[in-house]
Amino acid sequence: MKSAKAIKYLTWASIGIVLISGFAWLGLGRISGAISRVTVFDNLINRPEKASSAVTYLVVGSDTREGLTAAELRLLRVGSTKTAAGARSDTMMLVHISKSRDRAVVISIPRDSLVTIPAHTSLDGKTQISETQSKINAAFAWGGAPLLIQTIEKATNLRIDHYVEVNFAGFKNVVDALGGIQVCSKVPINDPKSHLVMSAGVHTLNGIEALKYVRTRDFDGLGDIGRMQRQQQFVSAVFRKATSTGVLLNPFKVKDLISAIFKTVKTDETLDQGDIVNLAKQIKNLAPGKMRTMTIPLGTANGYAAGVGSVVIWHETLAPELFERLRNDLPVVDEVKPSKSANTEKKKASATPSIVDKFKTRTANENPCGEIKY
Repeated sequence: MKSAKAIKYLTWASIGIVLISGFAWLGLGRISGAISRVTVFDNLINRPEKASSAVTYLVVGSDTREGLTAAELRLLRVGSTKTAAGARSDTMMLVHISKSRDRAVVISIPRDSLVTIPAHTSLDGKTQISETQSKINAAFAWGGAPLLIQTIEKATNLRIDHYVEVNFAGFKNVVDALGGIQVCSKVPINDPKSHLVMSAGVHTLNGIEALKYVRTRDFDGLGDIGRMQRQQQFVSAVFRKATSTGVLLNPFKVKDLISAIFKTVKTDETLDQGDIVNLAKQIKNLAPGKMRTMTIPLGTANGYAAGVGSVVIWHETLAPELFERLRNDLPVVDEVKPSKSANTEKKKASATPSIVDKFKTRTANENPCGEIKY
C-alpha cells in the first residue's frame, strides 16, 4: 500500500456533486463545450441492465498535476507533472441519485479492493490481456476509464450512467472558490507523509491545505479506513457549504465556481447539456440529511491474494446486498416503525421510526467530529 508518490482522494465526489448540481445555472452551451470529454462507453459489452431511472455516477480522482503552479507543487511536495506521468487513480466513488432525486448515496471504493479485471486490450493496442484478479486501481492504470467501468460493473452488477474525472487543480479550485472548507479533528494531526500539521478542533482549510487533509493516513494508526472516513466527512462539508451559502442557487456565484474549475474536469461523452439541466433542477433542493456517505462493506481490510499481495476484500453478504439495493433504487437504511401500544402516551412518545443502518452510513448534516464507524 505505497502512497508516497501519489495523493489518494475519495473526496472527488464532492466536486462531482457540485458540478452535477451547478452546471445548469451557468451558460451551459459554453461550459458544456469547454469541458473535456473522454470516450468511455463506446466499446463496452455485456453491461448490466438498468432497473430504474436512478442515476449512478463514477467519480474518479486523477493524480495528474496539470494546473498547479510550481509554488503549489512545492507546498504539497508531490513532484512535478513529469514525475507523475501516466494514468493513475487510487480514488473512486460511486454517486447514486435516486429516481425521485430526493436521496443520494456517496460510496467509497477502497483502492486495494480485490476484483476480477475483465479481459482487455492493452492501452497501446498491441497486447490481449486475459481476465485476471488484481486490485481495482490496476484497472484504471491498465485500461483507463473504460476498463475501470467494466471492472466495477462486473463486480457490482450496477450500471454506471456517467463518468466524471477531476485532477488536483480541480479539487483545489473548488475548495478555494467556496472560500475554504471547515473540518474538525478530535485529535492533533502531524502527518509526515501528507505534511499536514493541525491542532485538534475546528479549522477552515484552503485548497492546498484541504489536499493535505484528505491525503492524511499515517498519524492515527487507522490507515486507509480512517482516511476514507475523513474524506467522506469532507465530502459532506463541501455539500453543506455549497448548499448553506446558496452557491448553487445563485447564478453569479455558480459562474465563479464553475469557471474556476471546468478546464480541469473530464466527463463521459454521453453527459449532455439536457442531462445536466434536468438533473440540476431536480436535485437543487436535496437536503444534507438525505445525502449519505459510506464505504463499501468490508470483510477484511487486511487480506492477502497470491500474486497480488495485500488486498481489501468486500463483505460476502453485505456488499452484494448494498449493490442490489442501489440497483433497485432502495434506501440504504431501514426505518422501523414502532409497534402499536395500548398506552396512548407511550404510543405518542414512540411514534418516531427507528433507523437500522447496517451499512454504517453517515449523513451530510452529522457532526464532523463524529466517531469513526467500523
